[in-house]
This record gives sequence, structure tokens and C-alpha cells, in this order.
Amino acid sequence: MIMKSQIKKIQIKQYCNIFSNKALLNGKLLFESAHKSVEINEFLSELYNFLGIDYRKFFKMDTLSKAGFLASELLLQDFDRERVKEDMGIVFFNQSGSLEADKAYQQTIQNKDNYFPSPAVFVYTLPNIVTGEIAIRNKICGETAFFILPQFKAKLIETTVQNIFCHSGLKHLLTGWVEVDEEEIDVCMMLCVAEEEGRLVFNQRNINVSYYKSHI
Repeated sequence: MIMKSQIKKIQIKQYCNIFSNKALLNGKLLFESAHKSVEINEFLSELYNFLGIDYRKFFKMDTLSKAGFLASELLLQDFDRERVKEDMGIVFFNQSGSLEADKAYQQTIQNKDNYFPSPAVFVYTLPNIVTGEIAIRNKICGETAFFILPQFKAKLIETTVQNIFCHSGLKHLLTGWVEVDEEEIDVCMMLCVAEEEGRLVFNQRNINVSYYKSHI
């Protein structure tokens, strides 16, 4: 429970959306694939190249980690990646966990006559691996978590983030919805700050605006 005296002023400093064949930053189109029906991982590779990233580990990641990683790259461009960030955390939400990676791994073990369990696939069968990938890349040492919800719920996201800021001492938090299935990417990630000016007040209304506006 949060006491009234504990409530912090939280702002959304920046937010981004990745879905279908598009990437948006603060509600403005940043990148769009020339191919409307582009395959998900091909689109993510196109976005990776567009951003000029040089991080070879990206190509070993599962789709969920790739999507979350690229969103974090958009939001953390102004931060020194080599500085240890004990005052920054990562908290994500989705409704299917790591189901896409789970299905891929299941394909390697379900046939006893063609049994080829892959450690490279198995390592991604937890949704919080994406938070670890981002934390390693950016030396983020604060709290990290990944919550599974039945659907996108802005109020619950607001309450969870407020609780984390009140009890962790963090100043910066990467948070939002990071969802991937076999046919669709649905990412709305926000860089939130405590007791600092931002673009939008972090509340239920603006979380919904950040998520739904780009899909209209």
C-alpha cells in the first residue's frame, strides 16, 4: 500500500511504439518498412540496421528480446551505456510471457525420433530474459521484473510503477507493454522519471494515450 506522503511525481520522459511494420518515437513515425506484410524478425532486423546499432548478440535473441531491446535503444540514446546505473530499473508487462520461444523449444523436444533440444532456444523460455538483455547492454543495476497480465491494463501498470518508485529509490524506469506472437509485435515502452520534468504525467490516461494513439 502507498501512503499519500509517499506518492512521487512521475513523468514519462519519452515513449516509443513498435507494431506491425512501424516504429514511433513520442507519437511520431520514426521508421516504416517498405513491405507492409514483412515477416516480424525481418522487420526487426530492418529497424536494427536503420538505427545503426552494432551489437552482434542481437541476432541470437528471440523475437520478444529483439523487440524490447530495440525499443530500449530508442529510449536510452542519451544515456552513457558504460555508466553503471544503480538508479535505473526495468519493469515490463505482457499477456503471453515467452510463449513464442516456448513453442519454438517445444518443437525441438516433442518428437523422440527427432529430439534435438537447443540450449540457444531454451535460454529464452522466460520472459524476463528481455530485461536481462537490456540491463546487460546498458549496465542497469536497479530492480527488474516482468509481469504477466490477462490484457493491457493501464491502471494496474500505473499502480505497479508507482509502488516501485516509492519503495526502490529509483530515479529512472523503463516500463511498458512488450508483447510478441507469431504474427504480431505490440510494444509500448516508456522511460519514466521521478521528481523530474518529462513529456507527460505518468497516469492511467497518458499510459492509454501512449499505447492506443499510435494504433489508430
